[in-house]
Parts: sequence; structure tokens; C-alpha cells
Amino acid sequence: MLPDCLSSTPVFGQLIAMLLDRRLATVVSGLLAVTTVSAACTDLVIDDFSKWVEGTNNLNWPNGDDGSMTSIAAAAGKVQFIPKDGGSYFYESFSCQQAVTIGYGGIQFTLQGPAGGSVAFELQTSASCNASDTGNYTSSYNVITGLTGSQQTIDLPLRGFDNNPNYDAIVGLVWSEFSQTNAIWSVGNIKLTCGAVAVPTTTAAPTTTPSSTTRSVVPTSTTTRSVITTVTRSSASPTATACSNLLIDDWESQSRLTFLGYNAMNQASSDDGTMSSIVVSNHRVLLTPKDQQSYFYSQFGCLNTNDKYGGISFRIRAARGTTFAVQMSYFATCGSSTGRKTISMTSTQLQWTFDGTERLYWFPFSVFTGLDTTKLDMIYFSSFTAAVILGPMSFYCGSTASEYILPSLPPPANTGASPTVPAPSSNAKPFVIDTFTNKDTNSLGQWHGGDDGMTVTFGKNSITIRTNDSDLGWNTQLASKCFDMTPYSTAYLHVAYTGSNKFSIALQQHNAQCDDSIKPYPETWDSLEAARYSFSNTDIYIPISHFSINLTRTIGFNLRGFYSPSESTTITKLELIPSLPPGTSIPHKLPSGKLVFACTRPNSFAFAIDDGNPQLASRVMSIVEAANIPVTFFTVGLPLLDPSTNLAKIYRDMAARGHQIALHSYTHPKMEGLPSIADIDWEYQNDIGAIRQVFPSSKVSRYFRPPFGTEGARMRQRLVENLGGDTKKAYIVGWSVDVEDWLWAESETPEKQLEAFKRDLKAGGNLVVMHYLYESTVGYLEEFIQLAKASGKRLMRVDQCMEDPDAPPLT
Repeated sequence: MLPDCLSSTPVFGQLIAMLLDRRLATVVSGLLAVTTVSAACTDLVIDDFSKWVEGTNNLNWPNGDDGSMTSIAAAAGKVQFIPKDGGSYFYESFSCQQAVTIGYGGIQFTLQGPAGGSVAFELQTSASCNASDTGNYTSSYNVITGLTGSQQTIDLPLRGFDNNPNYDAIVGLVWSEFSQTNAIWSVGNIKLTCGAVAVPTTTAAPTTTPSSTTRSVVPTSTTTRSVITTVTRSSASPTATACSNLLIDDWESQSRLTFLGYNAMNQASSDDGTMSSIVVSNHRVLLTPKDQQSYFYSQFGCLNTNDKYGGISFRIRAARGTTFAVQMSYFATCGSSTGRKTISMTSTQLQWTFDGTERLYWFPFSVFTGLDTTKLDMIYFSSFTAAVILGPMSFYCGSTASEYILPSLPPPANTGASPTVPAPSSNAKPFVIDTFTNKDTNSLGQWHGGDDGMTVTFGKNSITIRTNDSDLGWNTQLASKCFDMTPYSTAYLHVAYTGSNKFSIALQQHNAQCDDSIKPYPETWDSLEAARYSFSNTDIYIPISHFSINLTRTIGFNLRGFYSPSESTTITKLELIPSLPPGTSIPHKLPSGKLVFACTRPNSFAFAIDDGNPQLASRVMSIVEAANIPVTFFTVGLPLLDPSTNLAKIYRDMAARGHQIALHSYTHPKMEGLPSIADIDWEYQNDIGAIRQVFPSSKVSRYFRPPFGTEGARMRQRLVENLGGDTKKAYIVGWSVDVEDWLWAESETPEKQLEAFKRDLKAGGNLVVMHYLYESTVGYLEEFIQLAKASGKRLMRVDQCMEDPDAPPLT
């Protein structure tokens, strides 16, 4: 169901202006509307966004924005989005609801938008719920004004809407005409509510109320709309004059800034490698210059700020005596690659002084003499004398400087903080694995050691681990081949430690041959979060039964996914024990995504190709089409939304040709290395939102390839949560054939990519990782495919090679 906008009446933006200026002709004289309630009536939940990844609401009907938003993501009972322009909208469709007959008295939802903002609410109704009538609908409107900036609960009574709608045949809801674009809005927990809904006894617009209270909103017009069956959107601008700071960058993501080079406006932002370092943390960015030639910029996309924004504000922390230059640039003509003009001021000229504390700083555009604010291009910082920390940067409204306030977000759902259950005793015998008395072997005489790059210090019967790379780990093996741990299936892993518990503990599973020369090795593993199983910050107790692997062929334990680089962990013992100290209870196991490195379908082979250079994408498609094989593409969400990459069109074409489009994060960070669950959720939710924008009529893939292959307990658990909670449908996809393009593609020996493919294919690998980043890699793709076909294997998509019942049938 799409929003109505075609009619012979004034365009939609003009209509909303009329609605804002008009009031009901009938005044309710101190009475509340009363609806006759059916005895069987219960509130109807239309959407709590638990089925967002399915492309539907709770009633299994489509919802979405049809790609009209700049970005959109759903979590914790609501959808959050940033409107792109006056044509942005969000809709909910459902089967015809006989609201009056059933006993519904109102529509309820949560709403959050900029303080003072407004939004148009459209009620779509049909002549009746007969099948012959539900193809057409009439649109009736309400304008919700006086938003507080916090989440509010809105109750709209089913009475008094304009156009005299048929409340006994409701078929859709639409939110549109957002008073401010490029700002965060949310709508959530949408339902039809039973019984009477209070109607205010005055026609005045509702007043601002605290976020915990319920608001009732009066309809404001009697304008008639025509019935239509085909709809488009008008290009009307928002009609309300409310203004909130326009965010340039909130420093939400390290990888968004330094790996992809985007700001919060999805425009280019970078130092072009001139800085010694750029570190993003806690919505701040630390710029450490290499020398006086270091610079940093953030672009706006030829933005017109006239009559709305008066300048730029941000918090700054810098040492006493620090100075730098600020330049503002604009274009003579938008869309031109030439004609950029720059005006520069120093921090001294702006009368900024620093004393080592963080304070709010700003400048009005007027101090940059001659600046054309109708075509602003970017802000550019240079000539640093010392490191500088910047807080959220934004355009402020009018002539009075104000600060951008980060929106309050609900805590992540289902993080597993509770409940706990008693820990039963086991008949297993104590089994000491490692007391760290030897640098090369553990207490079993088996190998132990850390990955290259990890700092491990041996003490007396201890090791201390410190690493700033969540992809590195410490291994301690149980046997040279397969170790049968079934006698210990009821026992507990005990890790005695001090320091940080911000890491994962994995139990690895060997391949069926127990042969480390056969791919994949390890075949898989399960990772659990050390902090969840930590007691008194000295002991970690994990039931072996919580590791979801084949216990008959284990390899060993791996401590990995360290996500607090400033902290170290000291470990003195790893052992298996039959029981826990009296009174100890353990947390329940959280659902976790399935980690795969190889196809399960016999004689299958899958090319799983990660994002690369958009200019090489069409060549990849041509090679794949010529080979007549389906493949899987793992795509990063943010570049997908950037029109300049053309990736949305490319991947739509790929999907239309039968290829699988799967998830690869929003900004390509090492997921397990992110500091918080909220940061991990942000990546998943925005990636899912990007896919839904580009493919509004398709289900979101449940296959995820972690950037850099970095895996850990938290990212696996949050993948399941953000995909709806079904562990059987959440795949973390690794590889057993690595062409090593990251190592060889731009070296003097690019042919080693071909050697790596042949090596892993010969060892039994059947699931590829490669990127179309480099000319040489794409140049070898045709030969990769020929080699795979020559092996006698059948080439297919990843979901097909995993024997996924939801995958398309093989052809």
C-alpha cells in the first residue's frame, strides 16, 4: 500500500499547509468520544518491527519506504529513518480491517522527531472490506505537530478525520511530509486499540508533553481527496518551519570515516592519509597531525543553507596554545567538478582559545566574507600545531548557535543479562589443560601459542595477553588430531584470570577426516562471551554443553575477539571441572549464528564475492553470465546507498539474474572488535535497512560475511537477534578457498592468486572468498571458474550449497 498523492486537488505540500491552518468546524463540548466495544476485541498489533527483515509487518503485509529515505533501520519495536526530501514516506499495509465492527477506537504509535517538528499522517480506507472494493482507497489526513524531540506515544481517535473516511474498512497507514529532512525520526509499536480514545475538547493544536505521556491529536481538516489506484509522490517541500541542527558528523563509526570515507551526511570525509592517526570513540574524533601539511575535510554535497542555518557548531578539546585553520568552500555551480572557491580563517581569527577542556565552539557563516551559502561544499581543517578532538559537528539554526544533541536510543534488546540457572554437578573427572609453565606446550604436552601480532607475556604459571586486533587469538590444543570430549559434556570449562574479560572463548571442531591438510580446518567452532560467564572478575565458568559443536572431534580452545585494546588479560589456568562453587548459577546460552566455512551439499562449489570497485562490477557480471553460474555477492550497506557508486543498480541487476545478495555490514568494521553491543547492532540494523531500501520487495538475506573474517560471540549473538531470533537461519559465512587477493593482487606476483585458488581447491575447499577490488583478481575470475568446473563440482549460490530450504531450486 502506497501513499496517495495524485488528485485534482492542490499538491500534497499545499494540502498540508491548508491542514495546518484549519481546525475542526465542530467543537466537542467537554465530552469524550465513545466507541461500542466488541467483547472479543483485543488490540491489534500492526507492527512492532520484529519481522522487519522479512519485509513485512506483524500482519505479514508489506511495509517500508520504497527507498524514499536517506537511511532506514529497525530495532527495539520501532523503525528509525532519515527523510531524504519532501517526497520521503513510510507506509504500513494490511488486509482490510473492520475497525468499528471489531471495536477498535483508535490508532496508537510511538513517534520521535525534531523538537517543534510535524508530520502528516495518512489513513487509507476503502468503501468496504469486500474484495471488489479493497483495490481502491481514499486518503484522509491528520497533521501531528508540537513534537518534543523525545519519543512520544500518539493516540489518534477513529473519528473526525477529513474526507469522512470509512473507519470500518481501513487498509493502510502512511507517515510523510516530515518537517525536517536529514534528521532522525522514528515510528514504532503501531496498533489499532480497542475502546474509546479521548478527544480533546478544544481545537487547539496539542501541546508538547513529556515522552512518558500519551498525546491525543485532533484532525485538522475536512478537505476531500479522490480515490486512486496508482500513486506517485509529489515533490512538495516540508511545510512547517521547525528547525533542528543538521548533523554533519556524529563520529558514530571508525570504519565509516576511515575505511569508507563517509560522514553522517553520506558525503566524503577524509584526511587523504595526511594525519598520523584518526581515532573515533564515544562520538568524538581525535585528529593527530603528522606535520603542518596534515588536513581533514568533511563535504556537504553542494548544500543550500540560506534562510535556515546560520553557521556550524561543534565541541573541541585541544591543548593550550593549539591553533589550526578552518576553510569553508562553495561551488559556483552545483554538479560541477570545477569552480570550487575557498575562504579561510584561523582559529585565532575566530577568537577560539583552548585550555585542554572540551567546550562548544561555533562560527557564523557571515565571518567568512563572500561565502555563498546556497552552494556549500565542505569544511576543511589544516595547519594543526597539535592534536585536536572534535565532537558532533552540525549546522545550527538561525543566528543563535546551538549544539547538536545525540538522540537517546533504547538499550539493545535481549542481551542475555538474565536469567541464570543452577549449575548441576557432573561425574566427569577434573582435567587440567594449561597452567602455562612452558612457552611451547600446555599441560597435555600439546601446542599452545598466540597468533602473529598478538603480544603475549609469560610469567610464572601465567600468560598476559594484550592486542588491539580482535582477529587475533590464543590457542591451546587438546590433541594432535581429534579429541573426543563427550565424557566431559556435562563438565565446565574453568578459566582463572585477572584483568579484562572482554573477549570470546571458542571450542574448535575438526573436519570429519581429522586431517589438518584437508579444507576446512578447523571445520567450525562455537564462541561464547567470557564476560557473561565471569564471576567475581577472577573466574570464568562455561558449561561444555553450551558449545554447539560436534564434541567427538574437538581440536582445542581459542581465546579470541578481544575488544578492549587498552586492557590486558592475565590467565593462570584452563581446566575442565565437574562442578562449580556452591551457590554458583550460570547464564542461559544465547542464540548464536551458525559459522560455516564449506558447502554441505555434496559435490557443490560456491563463489562468494565481496564488494569491490564499482567500475569493475560490470566486468564481473559479464564473466559470471558467460560462465552461466549463479554466485553470491556480499555487499556493504553504506556504499550501496551512495548514488555515485551505482552499486544499487548493479546489485538489482545481479539479483534479477538470480544471484544471491547477502550482508557484509554497513561500514566494514571488524565487528567483534566494536566496543559495545549497541555499536554492533548499529552495523546490522543499518545494513539490513540499506538492503531493504534497495530491495524493498525482497526478504533480507540471513547470510552474513564478517569483514576481514573477524568473528566472536557478541557479533554472532547479535546477528541472530537482529535477524529475528532464529538460529537456524542466521549464517556467518567464512571460506575454504582464499585467492589471497589482499596479499598478492597489487604485488609483483599477482599470479600467486591463481596458485592460492588451486592449492585450496586441491585441499577440498569449496567456498570462495574474493573481492573485485583489483584488475588482476577480476582478470583471473574466468580461470577460477574453469578450474572449479573442471573439478567436477556443481557451481551454485551459497544458500543453495548450504541446502537451505528457502534457497531457490537448482536449475
